[in-house]
Amino acid sequence: MILITDTDSLAGFCASLAGADFVTIDTEFMRERTYWPKLCLVQLAGPQDAAVVDALADGLDLQPLFDFLNDSPALKVFHAARQDIEIFHHMTGRIPQPVFDTQIAAMVCGFGESVGYETLVSKLAKARIDKSMRFTDWSHRPLSDKQVQYALSDVTHLRVAYEKLARRLEQTGRAPWLEEEIRTMTTPGTYVVEPEDAWKRIKLRGGKPLFLAILKELAAWRERTAQERDVPRSRVMRDDMLLDIAARTPRNEAELARTRSVGRSGLPQQVARDVIDAVNRACALPEKDRPVMAQREELPRGMGPLVDMLRLLLKMVCDKEDVAQKLVASGADLEMIAADDKADVPALHGWRRELFGEDALRLKHGKLALAANGHAITLLRLDGAPAPAEAQGESRETAASP
Repeated sequence: MILITDTDSLAGFCASLAGADFVTIDTEFMRERTYWPKLCLVQLAGPQDAAVVDALADGLDLQPLFDFLNDSPALKVFHAARQDIEIFHHMTGRIPQPVFDTQIAAMVCGFGESVGYETLVSKLAKARIDKSMRFTDWSHRPLSDKQVQYALSDVTHLRVAYEKLARRLEQTGRAPWLEEEIRTMTTPGTYVVEPEDAWKRIKLRGGKPLFLAILKELAAWRERTAQERDVPRSRVMRDDMLLDIAARTPRNEAELARTRSVGRSGLPQQVARDVIDAVNRACALPEKDRPVMAQREELPRGMGPLVDMLRLLLKMVCDKEDVAQKLVASGADLEMIAADDKADVPALHGWRRELFGEDALRLKHGKLALAANGHAITLLRLDGAPAPAEAQGESRETAASP
């Protein structure tokens, strides 16, 4: 077990990984009290050696690690990489390259949707992870041996999982499926938080353009303030308060004080001024510049049964091909396919169209049928073409054994 706490040791360990084909990586961080994740540990494992880097050690410069992540040709293997990549992107402005995500690979290989690390390791590495450290305070020092061992296990077992998933992808020819998903994950724009778009993350049931304009301004102010102060959004203002203020349209501090969510406790003077300024900016916007929520079109009458048939087809295809349904099509995608043959949804492009989309359109146009055969559901071609391989109507246990 290696715990790295100084820059020279970090540089030396990164240099030892230079010739590796792949390196497994994980992070431990805290985010409960901050806007930006606070990096506490980075775990690294090459084919032979593994180490835990104490990112909070006094005097430790992480630049050798960043140089390795950004410039080394070694494949960087993560499990559920998005949060880890977000941390490195925030700290360096760059994204590690090249990247492999075992969670996405597992979805491609038939291990279900968003499979957890413990489950994947249990199935592929036949190892059990001690879950007692899952909610530990990683910012507390000194670290215990148990904490370090737990952190290290997140990358040592991942080596086995990666190797078995990589072999399966090669055997099935599905590596390009994974690459398409990784491309989105490694796009810098995925990790850029624009304050002007913050309002879109708030749960809404609708609203008039003026309400939405005020909410947009308030959410943007909150986002900028949270980023500048490095505190969670809710520490600046809760969602329900933003919604209440946007609905009440207070134009001055007296009206703001009468807003139910503000109440007698009031707001700090500067916060109150910022809120009123945001409301007034929104009210000054010409009506044509105020946001409008895109209305989801309702399905044409009688379309529901077709969507149900497409949903069943999706399940059958994904069960047969050992791929997670979530990766192929969403419920909204199925509705759009039911309504429009040329719907711009992933399921009608690339490998998804070949796997599912073409048959979805055949089913829609009466060229493919679903038939019950005892306890099974089969697919029947009605256009003279060979029928697809039969698939059972019931879910199967994951067949993605190594």
